[in-house]
Amino acid sequence: MCKINPRVDFAFKKLFGSEENKDLLISLINAIVSQRDQVVELELKNPYNLADYQAGKMSILDIKAKAENGQWFNVEMQIGEDRNFDKRAIYYWAKLVTEQLGEGMIYKELNKTISINILDYDLVPDTTEVHSCYKIINIATGKNHGLHDVFELHYIELKKFTKTYHEIQSALDRWSSFLTTAHQLDREHTPKELASDKNIVKAIAAIDRMFNEEERKVYEVRLQEFTDVASIIASGAEKNIAKGVEIGMEIGMEKGVEIGMEKGAVIGRVGGVVEGQSKLLKRLLERRFGTLPQWATEKLSSASEHELESWGDSILSAPTLEAVFNQI
Repeated sequence: MCKINPRVDFAFKKLFGSEENKDLLISLINAIVSQRDQVVELELKNPYNLADYQAGKMSILDIKAKAENGQWFNVEMQIGEDRNFDKRAIYYWAKLVTEQLGEGMIYKELNKTISINILDYDLVPDTTEVHSCYKIINIATGKNHGLHDVFELHYIELKKFTKTYHEIQSALDRWSSFLTTAHQLDREHTPKELASDKNIVKAIAAIDRMFNEEERKVYEVRLQEFTDVASIIASGAEKNIAKGVEIGMEIGMEKGVEIGMEKGAVIGRVGGVVEGQSKLLKRLLERRFGTLPQWATEKLSSASEHELESWGDSILSAPTLEAVFNQI
């Protein structure tokens, strides 16, 4: 069984962002983009490098690549829930567009830039579709008329992927299945629906032998950070239920319980964040950035609910301590 979780961004970066695995990245991209945008060959612009990560140059573990036809891709795995990820995704897309223009270049030289965001949580409301694609269109006609074709943004929401192996039909199904069930897979026991894809077979074979001892330590720290954040959410949920029942019992009616649960969700969230998250955030920040300066400690001790929520959302993705506190 795979002991490495490929949804942890550090593992995802090495699996799909290494030179020896460019074929896996090409396969993943081609499973998501349209037939017109299929990739034959690409150049990694920020390949995986442990030394860069340790030096703080890879705090954002996205993958930048340029295809042979000039198109640019930004691929990112996001395991920790970020309520502002839609804005962040557009920011990183725009940043990759502007990076294309060197001194003396003109706008017509800008190439289509495709942002692919694979999320381990739900982001897009009112849909059960795993794959959502956004483009710029004329809202009156539903077409882009050949304009603004430089923009394309994809979300893959893995929590919405519920297909069994027997229901798998597409390459995206196979990659979604691999990412969500890697802990159940090994080379000797791979369902035929996945074993028929040479890229999935290679990914399964590569994932457990791709880390040396030093890299595994980095991975374990990163995994623990996500576990700690998840525990904050779980703790808040427990308080929501307990406080909701308490309020409902005080009201003393069936409807009261329902209202109490709703109010409890709010109170539990506020209480859980304001009372507990400040300490937990401090511990996580120190794990990522070292001993906190006095200004950071003071910010945490006097933070509002909104501030704590915003900092908590950005703690795993912000490249610097200052960036965590500048999210609002």
